[in-house]
Amino acid sequence: MMAFRRALHFVFKVGDRSKTAIFYRDVLGMKILRHEEFEEGCKATCNGPYDGKWSKTMVGFGPEDDHFVAELTYNYGVGEYKLGNDFLGFTIQSSQAVSNAKKIGWPLTEVGEALYLTEAPGGYRFYLLNKDQPDCDPVQKITLAVSDLQRSVHYWSSLLGMKVMEKSEEKKSVLMGFSDSQCKLELQDIRASVDHGTAFGRIAFSCPREQLPDLEALMKKENQKILTPLVSLDTPGKATVEVVILADPDGHEICFVGDEAFRQLSAFDPSGNELLDKAMAADKSDEWFAKHKKQKASA
Repeated sequence: MMAFRRALHFVFKVGDRSKTAIFYRDVLGMKILRHEEFEEGCKATCNGPYDGKWSKTMVGFGPEDDHFVAELTYNYGVGEYKLGNDFLGFTIQSSQAVSNAKKIGWPLTEVGEALYLTEAPGGYRFYLLNKDQPDCDPVQKITLAVSDLQRSVHYWSSLLGMKVMEKSEEKKSVLMGFSDSQCKLELQDIRASVDHGTAFGRIAFSCPREQLPDLEALMKKENQKILTPLVSLDTPGKATVEVVILADPDGHEICFVGDEAFRQLSAFDPSGNELLDKAMAADKSDEWFAKHKKQKASA
């Protein structure tokens, strides 16, 4: 049953869409897969605890059906978010990304053999493996901090069905996934409390729609935290998806969405790039704040 579950995306809150777009498009070499504007907050708090106007931009190296991507959420009027110690890195195999960064002068730090560390606007860490980009998805893993590795492995394996693929005593980490061909989740024990700041992200997975009620029931039975009980989310002109939002023992947000409807919702939109550029051009908030000698809100 768990083999039908797949890793979808990680949600990042961004305060500067223009600089963020440069990073994902010009440094990493990702494509804009779809872009949507919303007038009010999401029922499943996809954009965080904000009720106002926001946007969602999906970026990745290929279609969401078989690539792990990033979801960039932008809340109009919020200029920055406080980082915690919860998100430890997004690892990509792409010598082209390393070359792109060097070409445009984006800061890079060599941290290992053929491995570079860089940061997206907002301070999110990205690790670039300086090897040819594979034909399949070059996104290798997402690394999250945990305070008790054994407890977390039990949660993600016994309750969510992930397989343990590698263990590292040196790093105090475990690599997990639903299949060998998907982006992996790495849990690293920081031996301290996990602080999510206000920049806290969310990792999303899909499963057959019929599994969602059972997943919710299991979490209730095991006295685990459910942030958003099973709910339907509407996107005008697109498929309605059902989701359950969970939190693991360290408070990492986890979204499970019905796969069938999500595949319809996440179809590639060839106008996504144009829609993002149009939205950024129409967003005069930076100019307004500068004119009035004010700063955007810090979450």
